Amino acid sequence: MAEDAPPAQRRRRADAQRNGDALLEAAKALFATGGVDAPAKEIADRAGVGVGTLYRHYPQRADLVVAVLAREIDACADAAPALAAEHAPGEALARWLGRYTEFLATKDGLATALRKGEPAFDGLAEHFWQRFGPALASLLAAAAESGEVRADVDPRELLSAVASLCLPVPGSAAGSSRRMVALLVDGLRCGARRAP
Repeated sequence: MAEDAPPAQRRRRADAQRNGDALLEAAKALFATGGVDAPAKEIADRAGVGVGTLYRHYPQRADLVVAVLAREIDACADAAPALAAEHAPGEALARWLGRYTEFLATKDGLATALRKGEPAFDGLAEHFWQRFGPALASLLAAAAESGEVRADVDPRELLSAVASLCLPVPGSAAGSSRRMVALLVDGLRCGARRAP
C-alpha cells in the first residue's frame, strides 16, 4: 500500500503522478493546436519536465496519444452522472451531448493519427464505446422516462450521428458543429411522450 511506503518513496510516486498529469495536459493542448506531431521538447517544456521524463512515461509517441485520448474519453464519460445529478434529465442529456461535441471538435489531429493503423491504438475504439455507450444510455433512458425525449433512440447511433455532424466541412463557420448538434437534440424532443 502507498501509505506503508517510506516518505521518500511516496514523494517520488506523487512527483511521478504530477509529472504524468502535466505531460498529458501539455500534450493535449499542443495536440489540439498543432496535431500529434508536436515536438517532444515542446511538450516537455510546457509540462515543466525534461524530455527524459517524457520518454520514461511514454516511450513511444503512440503511447502518449493513447494516454491523452483515453483520459479525455474518461473525463467526458464521467461528466454524465455529474450532469444527471445537477440537471433535469433532458437538460443533462443536452449538456452532455454538448460536452461530447467539444470532445470531438478538439480531436481532429488525434483522429488523423488513429487512422494510421498503429497497433497501440487498437484498444481505443473499444474503450470509446465501453465508456460512452453506457454514459449516453443512462442519460437517454432518464430523459425518455421523464418524457423529455423520444424513447426509440439508440445510444450508439446517436454517438455516431453526433460524430458525423462534427466532421469538418470546408467553408463552414466556427461553431457549426454545435449548432447542428443542437438541432439534433431538438429532433430528439420531437415525438417525446410527456410524463403525466
